Amino acid sequence: METALAALAEWEGVSKQEVIRRALLDRYARSDRRARLDAISDEMLERWGDVLDRLGKS
Repeated sequence: METALAALAEWEGVSKQEVIRRALLDRYARSDRRARLDAISDEMLERWGDVLDRLGKS
């Protein structure tokens, strides 16, 4: 892991700490988007699930 971290830091021209900070913020943003997508999907399935079932049976 240290080798990968050092390589990324050198490649991006930033410190190892900055690489970790960016990775953490990226992971947080992706998990937040995923949580919102899951919530929207659940809402849409609740609202339109019966219609989708009927369409699937046609």
